Amino acid sequence: MTGSSDRLISVDLDEDSIGRGSPDIEHERAIAIYDLLEENHFALAGHDSGPYQLMLSIQEKRLVFDIRDEGGGPVVTHILSLSPFRRIVKDYFLVCESYFQMIRTASPSRIEAVDMGRRGIHNEGSNVLTERLEGKIDVDFDTARRLFTLICVLHWKG
Repeated sequence: MTGSSDRLISVDLDEDSIGRGSPDIEHERAIAIYDLLEENHFALAGHDSGPYQLMLSIQEKRLVFDIRDEGGGPVVTHILSLSPFRRIVKDYFLVCESYFQMIRTASPSRIEAVDMGRRGIHNEGSNVLTERLEGKIDVDFDTARRLFTLICVLHWKG
């Protein structure tokens, strides 16, 4: 983990916003949070007193980033429309379902092809997230990927 103050030290998902997914989805969420906390770059525009705590939720069909300081004090809340993510999230879940079914029965080459498609859609979602956060929160590509995974998990219920 980096010693930088431009990082997240905790990530929580609002339980009221989350519908429980399949074991595969729950496993992906746990890995994304673990990986995110192990290594991330999360810097707030105009604010240099991290590290930060993050609560992600969905309220009124909007993605809410409730960002707090190390002690839990409120810093800023950013609210993003989910509209730019809808198609990507839907495509991502369709490919994930195929992937999780295939890993049980398909040949390695078919699994690899579907996984490449899955990673491509995931990268697209990560790029859209980075663009939507521009001027608010600076994240690197790996942090955006892990955050996109969490957005997918939050969106599962909706």
